Amino acid sequence: MLKRLLGKAPVEVWAIKQIDRDLLHLCGRATLVTPRKRREVLAALAVGTFQGAVAMAGSGVVLNARLFAALVPLESLRLLPDGHARWQGRDWRVAKVPQRCWPHEGHLIAQASPYGGTTGLVSSEDVSGIRQRVDREAPGLAKAVDFRPADALEDDPRIAPKPGEPDTGTRRSPRQAREWRSDDDH
Repeated sequence: MLKRLLGKAPVEVWAIKQIDRDLLHLCGRATLVTPRKRREVLAALAVGTFQGAVAMAGSGVVLNARLFAALVPLESLRLLPDGHARWQGRDWRVAKVPQRCWPHEGHLIAQASPYGGTTGLVSSEDVSGIRQRVDREAPGLAKAVDFRPADALEDDPRIAPKPGEPDTGTRRSPRQAREWRSDDDH
């Protein structure tokens, strides 16, 4: 109560990772970590200029505000049934953003929940650009692979002798090596 009177109460928000035409990629609830007064923080949120730390609820993860498309005070966004939310005077579909995607700085896509939910959407990283680059480069990568035992390179006639080693035309494998003799053995 005293914190609220002094304007130091923490500001709780909904962290929105990405805003699509009719879809919000929602990370969840968070608390803004700032020494600024509550009314200053709310004013910065209203114009989208808040800069600072965002402590994600329930996880202990603290992220930079620049990673989010919007930070919305809790009372400004209301979750509705069937995977929808009401914000800015309209209804939006909601895709839940898993924790692994919170720091992701690229585009997100929404997919049906893999857990069997009929209405739930889950966000994931859009890797279509990576896939296209791999598909373009793949034909150059298709080469024949020669599988051999680990010590087969010793018997490979394609290997040239080492500098200073006479080329006898035959290479010995470690199993065919001569017995080691040092000067102390004489």
